[in-house]
Amino acid sequence: MPSPLRIRPIADTDFAAWSPLWDGYNAFYGRSGETALPEAITRTTWSRFLDPQEPMHARVAESADGLIGLVHFLFHRSTIQLNPTCYLQDLFTVEAARGKGVARALIEEVYRSAAQAGAGRVYWQTHETNHTAMRLYDQVADRSGFVVYRKLL
Repeated sequence: MPSPLRIRPIADTDFAAWSPLWDGYNAFYGRSGETALPEAITRTTWSRFLDPQEPMHARVAESADGLIGLVHFLFHRSTIQLNPTCYLQDLFTVEAARGKGVARALIEEVYRSAAQAGAGRVYWQTHETNHTAMRLYDQVADRSGFVVYRKLL
């Protein structure tokens, strides 16, 4: 793990350092260039992280080199449990930080935040070709066995 590593909530002054991480995450999933997210989505997403009334949250991994990772998560209700459920929506580390415990530390921070909020579970999705990340995910969580379907509207 990069030393010293600090996992912390984002601050309103982090936008310039967070934005390249966000762009890297989106590029990994094919959202760059002509398919990039509109700036309005990025700006609205950012403002939601800073609004205490929103169920969306962001944490960053910070080392001496600056921000090296991000994780975004949100809470929602469920029809099968009384406690809230936590959805880990986005997880990204810079390439130089991969395999060094940064993503694991970010996931563990989501676990802590979810437990503190009284959530009954944390879950997330990844693309079936994301084998590198899945090696970590298989160590820190259980595969649900569910297949995700979607319809863009």
